[in-house]
Amino acid sequence: MIFQDPNTSLNPAFRIGDQLSELIVRFEKGVRGKDVNREAASWLQAVGIPDEKRRISSYPHELSGGTKQRVMIAMALLSKPKLLIADEPTTSLDVTVQAQILALIQKLKAESGTSLLLITHNLGVVAEMCDEVAIMYAGRIVEQAPVRDIFSHPKHPYTKMLLEAVPKPGRKRLVPIPGNVPNLLNIPTGCAFHPRCPQAMELCSKQIPTLKRTSEQSTVACHLYDGDEKAVKA
Repeated sequence: MIFQDPNTSLNPAFRIGDQLSELIVRFEKGVRGKDVNREAASWLQAVGIPDEKRRISSYPHELSGGTKQRVMIAMALLSKPKLLIADEPTTSLDVTVQAQILALIQKLKAESGTSLLLITHNLGVVAEMCDEVAIMYAGRIVEQAPVRDIFSHPKHPYTKMLLEAVPKPGRKRLVPIPGNVPNLLNIPTGCAFHPRCPQAMELCSKQIPTLKRTSEQSTVACHLYDGDEKAVKA
C-alpha cells in the first residue's frame, strides 16, 4: 500500500536505507550483508531517485515530498504484490511532481503486472489512470462502470453532479452540489444522498437502493433505476 502522507508513513528515526533493508531481508530470500545495501540503492534508482547511493544514508526529513513518495512506492513494490493500493498518493505534492509520480506508478504497474486500486477525489487522475471506476458516497458504492462510461454516460445523480462541479474550459461558473456531506455517525435514512438530490422521491428517504445492473459492465444504486434491471450484490 502507498499511503497518502509519506511524512507519517516513513519512520523519522531511521535512514531510508535501513527502512528499505528491513523489507529486502524479509521478502528477497538470499540477499544479505552488503548485497542488501546494493539492492536498496537499485530500488531507489528504479523509482527515479538520483544519487541513490547517497540517499540510502539520508533521513526522511532530508528528502523532498516527491522523493519520499517515491521511497514509499519502492517499499510497496518490494514485496512484488499482486495488488497495489494507492491512497491519494499525490495529494500533498505540487502539480508537476504529481504528474511524475502518477507516470511512475503507471510505468511500474505495466512492468510488474501488478493491479492498482487507486483511491482519489481527483477526477482528472481517474480519467488518466483508471480502467474501472467505483463512485462512493457516505461509505457505499453508488455507481460502478468503465471509466469511459462514467464520463460520457453517468447514471447516478451524485456522479452527474460531481462531473458538473469539475472546472472545464469555457465554463464560467462551477455548479456546486447543494447541502452538506452527511455525518457518518448519523447517515440519513434510505439513500444517503437523498437530502441533496434534485431527483429524490419519497422512496429515497425510506429505502436504501441496491446495486442494479444497467449494462453488461455497469451497475448503479438508485431508485430511478428500479425498473426491470437486475439487482446485484454490493
